[in-house]
Amino acid sequence: MSSGLFQYTRVWIPDPDEVWRSAEIIKDYKDGDSILHLKLEDETTTEYPIGPKHNQLPFLRNPDILVGENDLTALSYLHEPAVLHNLKVRFLESNHIYTYCGIVLVAINPYEQLHIYGEEVINAYSGQNMGDMDPHIFAVAEEAYKQMARDEKNQSIIVSGESGAGKTVSAKYAMRFFATVGGSANDTNVEEKVLASSPIMEAIGNAKTTRNDNSSRFGKYIQIGFDRRYHIIGANMRTYLLEKSRVVFQAEDERNYHIFYQLCASSSLPEFKDLALTSAEDFTFTSLGENIFIEGVNDAKDFKKTREAFMLLGVKESHQMSIFKIIASILHLGNVEICSERDGESCRISRDDPHLQHFSDLLGIELEQMEHWLCHRKLVTSTETYVKNMSRAQASNARDALAKHIYAHLFDWIVEHINKALHTSTKQHSFIGVLDIYGFETFEINSFEQFCINYANEKLQQQFNSHVFKLEQEEYMKEQIPWTLIDFYDNQPCIDLIEAKLGILDLLDEECKVPKGTDQNWAQKLYDRHTSSEHFQKPRMSNRSFIVIHFADKVEYQCDGFLEKNRDTVYEEQINILKASKFQLVADLFQDGKDVAAPPSSSKASRIKVRAAIPAPKAPNREHRKTVGHQFRSSLHLLMETLNATTPHYVRCIKPNDCKEAFSFDSRRAVQQLRACGVLETIRISAAGYPSRWTYPDFFNRYRVLMKKTDLAIGDKKLVCKKLLETLIKDPDKFQFGKTKIFFRAGQVAYLEKLRADKFRSACIKIQKTVRGWLQRIRYCKILKSAITLQRYGRGFLARRYAEHLRLTRAALICQKQYRMVHVRREYLRVRKAVVTIQAFTRGMFIRRLYFQFLLHHKATIIQKAVRGWLVRKKFMRARDAAIVIQCAYRRLHAKRELKQLKIEARSVEHFRKLNTGMENKIVQLQRKMDDQSKEYKNQNEQMVVVNKTLNTEVNKLNKELEVLRSRQGSGNELTSLREEVENLKAELEEAHVQRKRLEEEHSSEKHELEQRVKELERENSLLKEQKEEMNQRILSQSKNQELSVSQKEALLQTELNEERQRYQNLLKEFTRLEQRYDNLQEEFQPGHRRIPSNQSSLGSDSNYTSISMSEVGDTEDSIQQVEEMGLEKAAMDISLFMKLQKRVRELEQERKRLQTNLEKMEDLTMRKGVESKSSTSEGDSNVDYNILKRQELESENKKLKNDLNELRKAVADRASEGNSSNELQESYSLLLGQLKAANEELEVRKEEVLVLRTQIVSNSKQTETSNHIVSSRYVSAWTKNKKPVDNEEALQADHELRESKNRGQDWGYLNEDGELGLAYHGLKQVARLLEAQLQSQTRQYSDELEALHTQIELLRNDLEKKQEQLSQIVALSPEDKVEFSVQLEITRLTNENLVSVGQKHHPVEKCSCLGNTSVFPLVTASQTMQPSRSRGELTRQVTVQRKEKDFEGMLEYHKDDEALLVKNLITDMKPNAVSATVPCLPAYILFMCIRHADYINDDQKVHSLLTATINAIKKVLKRNNNDFEMTSFWLANTSRLLHCLKQYSGDEAFMTQNTPKQNEHCLKNFDLAEYRQVLSDLSIQIYQQLIKVAEAIMQPMIVSAMLESDSIPSLAAVKPMGYRNRSSSMDCESGGPGSYTLEVLIRQLGQFYSIMGDHGLDPEIGQQVIRQLFYSINAVTLNNLLLRKDVCSWSTGMQLRYNISQMEEWLRGRNQHRQETVDTMLPIIQAAQLLQVKKKTSQDAEAICSLCTALSSPQIVKILNLYTPLNEFEERVTVSFIRDIQNRLPGHVNDSKQLLADTKHTFPVLFPYTPSQLSLETLHIPASLSLDFLNRV
Repeated sequence: MSSGLFQYTRVWIPDPDEVWRSAEIIKDYKDGDSILHLKLEDETTTEYPIGPKHNQLPFLRNPDILVGENDLTALSYLHEPAVLHNLKVRFLESNHIYTYCGIVLVAINPYEQLHIYGEEVINAYSGQNMGDMDPHIFAVAEEAYKQMARDEKNQSIIVSGESGAGKTVSAKYAMRFFATVGGSANDTNVEEKVLASSPIMEAIGNAKTTRNDNSSRFGKYIQIGFDRRYHIIGANMRTYLLEKSRVVFQAEDERNYHIFYQLCASSSLPEFKDLALTSAEDFTFTSLGENIFIEGVNDAKDFKKTREAFMLLGVKESHQMSIFKIIASILHLGNVEICSERDGESCRISRDDPHLQHFSDLLGIELEQMEHWLCHRKLVTSTETYVKNMSRAQASNARDALAKHIYAHLFDWIVEHINKALHTSTKQHSFIGVLDIYGFETFEINSFEQFCINYANEKLQQQFNSHVFKLEQEEYMKEQIPWTLIDFYDNQPCIDLIEAKLGILDLLDEECKVPKGTDQNWAQKLYDRHTSSEHFQKPRMSNRSFIVIHFADKVEYQCDGFLEKNRDTVYEEQINILKASKFQLVADLFQDGKDVAAPPSSSKASRIKVRAAIPAPKAPNREHRKTVGHQFRSSLHLLMETLNATTPHYVRCIKPNDCKEAFSFDSRRAVQQLRACGVLETIRISAAGYPSRWTYPDFFNRYRVLMKKTDLAIGDKKLVCKKLLETLIKDPDKFQFGKTKIFFRAGQVAYLEKLRADKFRSACIKIQKTVRGWLQRIRYCKILKSAITLQRYGRGFLARRYAEHLRLTRAALICQKQYRMVHVRREYLRVRKAVVTIQAFTRGMFIRRLYFQFLLHHKATIIQKAVRGWLVRKKFMRARDAAIVIQCAYRRLHAKRELKQLKIEARSVEHFRKLNTGMENKIVQLQRKMDDQSKEYKNQNEQMVVVNKTLNTEVNKLNKELEVLRSRQGSGNELTSLREEVENLKAELEEAHVQRKRLEEEHSSEKHELEQRVKELERENSLLKEQKEEMNQRILSQSKNQELSVSQKEALLQTELNEERQRYQNLLKEFTRLEQRYDNLQEEFQPGHRRIPSNQSSLGSDSNYTSISMSEVGDTEDSIQQVEEMGLEKAAMDISLFMKLQKRVRELEQERKRLQTNLEKMEDLTMRKGVESKSSTSEGDSNVDYNILKRQELESENKKLKNDLNELRKAVADRASEGNSSNELQESYSLLLGQLKAANEELEVRKEEVLVLRTQIVSNSKQTETSNHIVSSRYVSAWTKNKKPVDNEEALQADHELRESKNRGQDWGYLNEDGELGLAYHGLKQVARLLEAQLQSQTRQYSDELEALHTQIELLRNDLEKKQEQLSQIVALSPEDKVEFSVQLEITRLTNENLVSVGQKHHPVEKCSCLGNTSVFPLVTASQTMQPSRSRGELTRQVTVQRKEKDFEGMLEYHKDDEALLVKNLITDMKPNAVSATVPCLPAYILFMCIRHADYINDDQKVHSLLTATINAIKKVLKRNNNDFEMTSFWLANTSRLLHCLKQYSGDEAFMTQNTPKQNEHCLKNFDLAEYRQVLSDLSIQIYQQLIKVAEAIMQPMIVSAMLESDSIPSLAAVKPMGYRNRSSSMDCESGGPGSYTLEVLIRQLGQFYSIMGDHGLDPEIGQQVIRQLFYSINAVTLNNLLLRKDVCSWSTGMQLRYNISQMEEWLRGRNQHRQETVDTMLPIIQAAQLLQVKKKTSQDAEAICSLCTALSSPQIVKILNLYTPLNEFEERVTVSFIRDIQNRLPGHVNDSKQLLADTKHTFPVLFPYTPSQLSLETLHIPASLSLDFLNRV
């Protein structure tokens, strides 16, 4: 080794902290030197002593190119520091937790959830070779599964490691892989039951420890059974050494088994009330660890999962409750308080102890007996039996032993029942076992459990060593290399020390049989017997412990407790009490001779009887009971026999740190576990021989640079490699030549790598020297030429610059003179202007200041005036308000008294009830009377004015007469009387004036208030109308904006259309799969020939669709009757039934359109009424009545349709429940229910639209009525015309107030005789209140209308989006495709509307819908008259006139009886080669010409029968040839062509635009086959999907080899050293596997697909979609393999990949298939190749990568960077900091998907564009080879 220790050599030296530390030699080492001069990584120097007494020479480091290898055996130097460093780099820098080490998979626990276990990862590893993919637990599981199928030998996966290393999780993922890959063939869901056993076993067997929150405290071996087809049929579980002591004791910060805490967390559930459980802190057995919680774990939720798992495994509810009672009883038993007596030799238990009572009740045992035997024991001698008291300590130990015993038996019972649930009666062909067992354990205090665990690991290590040694020997013998014995560690002496005769276990059993045996006596026997053994030592300072030297480490065991744990003593009296339990489950747990063995495996290969690891005691006699050690030894021997009979696969789990930190690596803990689990022993065995192995081609490609040209000319690569090695390596013992590989000793590959690097370095230096000289010469010539040019131009420039200087100097003098003059004048003018401006602003400022003073004084005066007035008014208002309050209080008191009196009167008087009946009429009469009286009042006022005038004139006259009388008569009596009369008249007149003014004021005030209120409501109404108009304007503007932005949304809408089409096609694909599964099951249940009844249509059994003629589209009652007549199986698959159910939906659609139109008219009418408020409301009322009538009719139709659907669903359910349990009936019933559900959902949608329209119509009608009310509210009489009712509460309140007003009317009855004027006036007030309430309700209605408008906006928006989607689709298509697409959208709807209109006016007359209504009857009659006259003889005679082509109409006539023969010759027995020389798609044309003739003679049965038979025959052919690409392509072309013919000759104008006049004459005349076109379209989609599936299956084995592994550019081939997995995969590399495929083979296969599709006449558009899908599959498979393979993530692979992709693109261009959507499918792999080639150093590189890789997701980018591997020393590895920089930039990445692997099952939605044929049917020639002589051309 000294020859390799030169300067700059890197080595490993020991380190106390990091175990091993890297250093570099700074001075050459010579033999005999005692010191090695080193430089550490931190640039510090040190001296490393070397010598026999100090240290050996240090280990050499591997080259950087080998760091991070997937397989540790690929390292050039195999030793402990290299292994540790490689694991650390992969774990911390690349976050890879799996690494191969030969046949061992090393798994490091990341303590973090990683997204590497999804179903897509399982699919990626399924079927792959183990060495081809990155290390993974799935790769080990796939290897075991593949070897089981290939070698027909049972397999085992051994998962080991210490607590917290992740053993249980690894075993769980392995079982998940088997459950996914080898799922059960039937519907028993055995794989789900296997997975469901995990939560149960974790609940009853896992617990929290200081090292692991979910530590398995038992070992288990699960055998998963498979049948001959390698589907899971069952499973069996064996358990080992349950840690029973945990039930009664837990260390600090540990927990008991999870089930106890789960049960306590769910104790609040009502079904657990009888368990009397509380928190886990209240029970001794669950609170010893002082921490009952686990961070991030919800015990209640876990308990729910446990119960669900019990249910899935078939454990009854009663048994579950019994299990929970037993577990709860254990908790109560731990809380039983045992009190010591005074003597200290006895104890007692209080009978009032509640926990003992609960314990007895839960187990169904006698309380007194259990109380007695918990404190006493029975001693049996040969003559007598004694009952002895126990001390408190002895009783506590007996109680704890009983608790452990109960739990152990319950554990075994649950395991037994799990095995029963997983057992199957089917014969087992083979099995795969998964062993999840504890790893090597060593603690500060090691007891009996650790001894058994380490004993088991000794046995497993022995088996592991022998297996590794055997594999190495087989490899050497296979390659015919001389075999030399390799010395490896054999731990048989240590095993003999434990299990041999008079070994540790024998002495322990012997001491247990001694009546007074103790742990100390047993220890002394060990010292006496085994002191001389090299694996046994006695501690110096202890006589109660011993040391065993295991293969992993020395372990000191404490003898205390060994005997007690080995005996597992439980007193017989306590067991007898449990046997007498009244609960059957408790009694069965402890019965003698209980068979606890699991169901034996049916496998004959194993020959091992499966039984429980620890059987229950068979007899009460303790002398015959087996000890725990004996039982464990027996079960361990049974396990080893099983493992030796299988092929083992090893998984070693490593715990990286003790703090449970994510991605934290503790080197000391890792090395300790690597030594314990045997990984380093594997390395040592491998390094002892020839660890590095190369195949001859790989070695030649890697080291061809070291060869000479003469050697390269030799054709034999093996001979060239031998010559090179003999030249380079002089020692022949350093290498050996095998048959297919070259074997190297350790370090030789590193030496060859150094020579290769030196060769490259010298070549680089020579290239650099030459290139640099050439560059310098080129640079010198350029500089010389540039210097001469610069001098010439420089001198000329200087001369021109001097002349310019002279000219500028003269010009400058002139400019200076002028400038100075201008500058001085400008300065003067500026100063003058500034002075004038300052003066103006100053004067203005003083004037404004004076003005503002006057202004402020004036404002202050105004404010004072206003304030003083306000204060006076406020004082007045306060006084007036106080007076009003007093008046109101007094009036209220008075009103209460009067109300009380009125109530008393109301109780006795009945006539008020009668008054209520005519109250409205009375109010109307009062209103009219009030109007009349008001008019009379005005007239009276006018008359009063006239009377006043006349009275004044009379008074004047009387005064004159009085004066005359005075003068004449002189008498004073008459004058006095006249004066008194005048005064009286004046007083009455004034009183009348006062009364009138008071009434007028009150009337005017009330009227003013009403007018104000009406104005406010009108204002609100106008605001609502404005909002409505604004919303309408917004809708219009939005619609305009959306129309303008259609072009911008075309891409988005196209994407949504593709997604919708893809969802539909995926459903169709799933339906095809289910149909296939149904057929398979039918064949499985009925393998023989089954006769089909003659009355049963073939479509019912083979097709999803039966006859679909428009005549069957009738009422829903007819549909139900049809279901009863046809039978449930057939009716459930009938699309016509579904079409009938959609009839009512179309009616609703028509009604919705009508109501939408009426709504728009109502809105326009409402807007016009804002201007024309006085227009009549009769027309609005009629529209409202019409809308109400339509709404009622629509609701009745909707209700009727819903009832029909319910009746149909009920009829179908009754048929399904009659007991017919066949798979066909169940699937038919499910499909029919799905169709009914879809129809019901569509009805619900229509119902919601009707409700929205109804709300809008009613709100508009109310708005119209309310507007009329507002207009006529000034006239009280118009109130009677209002038809809208008010709210009940408002009506009652108004009625009550009217009643009170009648009583209060008596107060002003003096106005007239009966007081009607006052009542009328008060009624007017009530009317005003009613109008106000009505206007408030109208406000609410407007709010509802606003919501309805919002709903309408959404509906319009949805409608607009649909229109935009259709527009975008039409714009994107060609003119022919536009016609087809539009017709596809409209044809079904228009046809059904015609049918609906005919069905509404009349009844269904015919069974088929006719295209030409005018010519139907004559055509039918003509056909009816022609048919009887035809006969079979006439058909044969017409053959003679076939040559008259001018009379041919492009139809083929056949007899009904020849239909089966036609289908057989044309479809069933048709071979694509038979019609290869004829017109493409000839069968499709012949079938359509037959259909045309059936249409011509108006024979609907013939059309239906032929189309049905055609569809069924095509399906049968495709099913029979489901792996034949040519046949699938042939029928895809013919099916699509038949579909195009049905469109082209359908008679629809949209499909006739490109037809010739003759073709238009050939259109169908009588039948509309739109539904059959849909069926054929669905069938085409199914065939397309099958075509893609077949093509992908053919290309699947080629893709990876052609795209990633083939050497398209030979000069770039660079192979790295291989590990064990690459050189010994499950596939034999000599058999010519995937490596035989090249890129040319893949391209040739694509060309073959393309030519086949073209020869069959498949539409070019469909062919383009096929090519696009295949390119996507190539991209997905290549990218997934790239993401899971470290060996291909290199720069050279990126270059090869770029070249391969360019060749694929060139192939596309050569066939005119280079389209953007096809190239985009390859974009992810293109960017992945670019990512492998770009520079990856700086932040600018990171930014460039983020902007470049837009088609890759963030996990994919990071994964590729982590996997990137340099192939030589000149490439640099991607640093961790650069990857972190990328991760920080990726959150805003364009592709924000979190998916790592591409979806290989994704399919693009297929579109079949309409392509009409230019072929004339009358010119078609039928070859005689088709045997269609019975067809006659017409």
